[in-house]
Amino acid sequence: MNDRILHFESDYTAGAHPCVLDRLASTNLEHTPGYGDDAYCQSAVRRIRAACACPEAEIRFLVGGTQTNATVLDALLRPYEGVLAATCGHIAVHEAGAVEAAGHKVITLPGREGKVWPADLADWLDAFYADATWPHMAQPGALYLSHPTELGTLYSLGELEALSALCHRRGLRLYVDGARLGYGLAAPGTDVGLPDLARLCDAFSIGGTKVGALMGEAVVFPRPAMAQGFFTLVKRHGALLAKGRLLGLQFDTLFTDGLYTEIGRYAVGLALRLKSAFVARGYRLHVDSPTNQQFVELPAATFAALQPRVGFEVWSPAADEAVVARFVTSWATREADVDTLIEFL
Repeated sequence: MNDRILHFESDYTAGAHPCVLDRLASTNLEHTPGYGDDAYCQSAVRRIRAACACPEAEIRFLVGGTQTNATVLDALLRPYEGVLAATCGHIAVHEAGAVEAAGHKVITLPGREGKVWPADLADWLDAFYADATWPHMAQPGALYLSHPTELGTLYSLGELEALSALCHRRGLRLYVDGARLGYGLAAPGTDVGLPDLARLCDAFSIGGTKVGALMGEAVVFPRPAMAQGFFTLVKRHGALLAKGRLLGLQFDTLFTDGLYTEIGRYAVGLALRLKSAFVARGYRLHVDSPTNQQFVELPAATFAALQPRVGFEVWSPAADEAVVARFVTSWATREADVDTLIEFL
């Protein structure tokens, strides 16, 4: 029997937000066209276009994050091109080479607190094209960012604008992985919104799996010409759901009456409360995250005491036999769970 009573392992360990489940149940016996041609998908597209202030955007719903990243990048890249990403970027570490399985090399750049910096990108591009043998190499065709990053950090609007301008000046497409975007949009003090991503990106995703849905990601192409042939690529990558209404209906629900925003704010509020408790008790933060992922160094004794009772992820070793632990909140995290964890500390 598992004696753990608290769960902070990730934001997709529970099922789906009750509003999403209620909507799925209430429409269960309806018969609709497949592959996203149903009224629920069409309604979700209209809602997301409105939220992005981008009425012409092409929007498709895919089943999961790994399929989304691999399919979008396959669409944006020529056969001989690779994608640039931070060393800790999700596509470079935790997606089992899915992008490279489609024939596109993932080229890593140094990251600072999980982020790619414009100066580092410019330096890499200058050095690459200064090498006379560059035609023999996988050529950079796109930049991959995640917002929030793998470490829960966020890009400022100024940073995204600088990266977007540099990409488009140097012939790169810009793709932002928004698997946890709802928590980034809800972070206190952020100046990045959906309309900004629509203005600056060639494509970006809006995550559902980690933000209240059973599964599913929405892909947004602000300029439809960039999405040419994308539907066929989605099927080729195994990311097309025959019962497409199951995805569209979830996003239609998430983008009704501000639910997506509400989920983000709730989870971030609990995470920041937990962060304050760690700091107040003298624990060292691994990174200053304003979102629903918190990374903290746990001394060996604390780790040993918490592990039997609390679910969390060991991120990496730290000094003096300590570990960097990740604690994640979601719509399913209860305030009482946070209170109990703080008491354990």
